[in-house]
Amino acid sequence: MLYRDQNIILGCMRIADKPIEEVKDLIQTALDLGINFFDHANIYGQGKSEKVFAKAIDELGIDRSSIIIQSKCGIDAKTGTYNFSKTHIIEETTKILERLNTDYIDILLLHRPDALMDFKEVNEAFHYLFDKGMVKAFGLSNQSSTQMEMMQKYIDFPLRFNQVQFSLMHSQLIDAGLQYNMGTFHSQDFLLEYARTNQIQLQAWSPFFSGFFEDIFIDNPKFPEVNEKLDELALKYDVSKEAISVAWILRHPVNFQVVVGTTRSDRLKKIAQAKHIQLSHQDWYDLYKASGKILP
Repeated sequence: MLYRDQNIILGCMRIADKPIEEVKDLIQTALDLGINFFDHANIYGQGKSEKVFAKAIDELGIDRSSIIIQSKCGIDAKTGTYNFSKTHIIEETTKILERLNTDYIDILLLHRPDALMDFKEVNEAFHYLFDKGMVKAFGLSNQSSTQMEMMQKYIDFPLRFNQVQFSLMHSQLIDAGLQYNMGTFHSQDFLLEYARTNQIQLQAWSPFFSGFFEDIFIDNPKFPEVNEKLDELALKYDVSKEAISVAWILRHPVNFQVVVGTTRSDRLKKIAQAKHIQLSHQDWYDLYKASGKILP
């Protein structure tokens, strides 16, 4: 099950230090908007985000089976390294379940690639977690098509998810295909094409950032052309600029799921408007060009 009916995921990285009532309001707002997919990682708030989330879910009286919970492990915060060893994966997943106060998570992603990974150990860890009923499905995060293909060769379970950074202003995944064989672009990874061919569910994080945790581009004077086009399309479709930015991602036929990390219920409502519109072919390309990209 790829949970493809959920095209917007609420990212919970920033809820660690929020008052419990605010977190409850955010979660309830998400559910009211039809968003029941929640993204975590063992390093978010050093585990506190998962604890706060579990407390909010308990106080709201939400049925565990009615929501989708995804978490990630593989980044070892104590050592500042990546660790895909069998022991680390099992121990961290066990801690994730304890903090979330649940018997299982729906999806476990390996968080970024570990250059020293032993495929046999990863496979054994996945078998243990699946056989114990602790994890239902597996995937990766921030990994290339080649890395996915290499891991899949040695892993018995289908790796059907990959969470990657992607936005209107951080669109290298699109650029790789549109600018193939051009001297200005040298990427050899075609993740979008690989995902479409192999039915991989891609999840886009940081949909409003212009780069790796750099400037948010919406209403940013550094990006006048893209904001002018966002204003125009927001008026045309009668939605927010945030919704247009997310709709641009959702328009791609790879069928992205978009991970939004807002902690504000009012902003989540604006973002969720994207679920109800589809940008035209022309509008999609106009936005792409307004972001500063030149079609060859």
